[in-house]
Amino acid sequence: MLKEEIKQLAKDLHAQAIRNRRHLHAHPELSFQEYETSAFVKTKLDEIGIPWQAIAGTGITAIVKGDLPSDKIIALRADMDALPITETNQVDYASQRNGVMHACGHDAHTSSLLNVAAILHSLKNKFGGTVKLLFQPGEEILPGGASLMIKEGALENIKPSAVIGQHVSPMIPVGKIGIRKGKFMASMDEIRVKVKGRGGHGAQPHQNIDPVIITAHILTALQQIVSRMAKPTLPTVLSFGKVIANGAINVIPDEVYLEGTFRTVEESWRDEAHVRMKKMAENIAESMGGSCEFNIVRGYPFLINNERLTENIIGHVEAFVGKENVIEPDVWMAAEDFAMYSQTIDACFYLLGIRNEERGIVSSLHTPGFDIDEQALDLGPGLMAYIAVKQLGN
Repeated sequence: MLKEEIKQLAKDLHAQAIRNRRHLHAHPELSFQEYETSAFVKTKLDEIGIPWQAIAGTGITAIVKGDLPSDKIIALRADMDALPITETNQVDYASQRNGVMHACGHDAHTSSLLNVAAILHSLKNKFGGTVKLLFQPGEEILPGGASLMIKEGALENIKPSAVIGQHVSPMIPVGKIGIRKGKFMASMDEIRVKVKGRGGHGAQPHQNIDPVIITAHILTALQQIVSRMAKPTLPTVLSFGKVIANGAINVIPDEVYLEGTFRTVEESWRDEAHVRMKKMAENIAESMGGSCEFNIVRGYPFLINNERLTENIIGHVEAFVGKENVIEPDVWMAAEDFAMYSQTIDACFYLLGIRNEERGIVSSLHTPGFDIDEQALDLGPGLMAYIAVKQLGN
């Protein structure tokens, strides 16, 4: 059976996936600076014998075409960039670049897709159709590499009917897969605010317009966007992670600077919330004698897994890993620029478990201690290759 052949190839190539992942992990590069990573991927594709093209700066598209007759085309995507985080893991493949780390698993995504490429190339005389591989830069920062890949034609020319992606998950035990139909991940907007007043001596507040107090009222009031204005059934998150008031114990500053994020899974509510937040903050500041510059940088849209496509893929996943190893995760309020693909063509994005509590592999994404159970680099490539050939009708 083709499934068993794929499983065996994934097992045979497991050590290679680990080597590739560890090389990438030790040499991380920030978003849109993935020059060495891109060169590494191109070299590996050359070694396999797969043609590729450069796109979107450091991005790559590659083609694996089955020998059997079929005009079906699907795309598989992996992201390649790292994060500005200093790694704390004491492992021999730890980041060699101070302040840069693969803390979101993109090294695993890239090495996994390289193994998918090798598996499919080995089996191309046994399936029909075309698989388009998307090695994407810049997932972690706006405008997102997906937008550039799409703009430069990654979904055109050899035009796929669907795009599939996977993301490692430290919330899910290794050996298990998380997959959900419909809305899955949130939109993401960046909020930057300046609250202006009139600073002065802390002992004479009546002579000042205190932007710290104004900011406190704004922060408290804005949470009504979530608790009193959003539908209770509609996931919505508003968080502020940076508040800067450069005063002192006895100095009221002239202004306070804020940064935050707004996330939801419905575009019409997203637009409405933008208007409400801005109006609320500006009115509160004005009513207290100050002013407010409320700026929203629109980020990624929400990610939606096409119902029919995902239903089919759930069947393939259950056949490959066993129904008992497939879970349905909750809506995840993190954001992913894969959402841009999902808003363009049929798409499915699923989670690959990498958690292993016995080995202490439990750290969250985007943390200095993040790591993966590399056993997932056996299952991940095999599963994605199997999904690909099944979706092509083989």
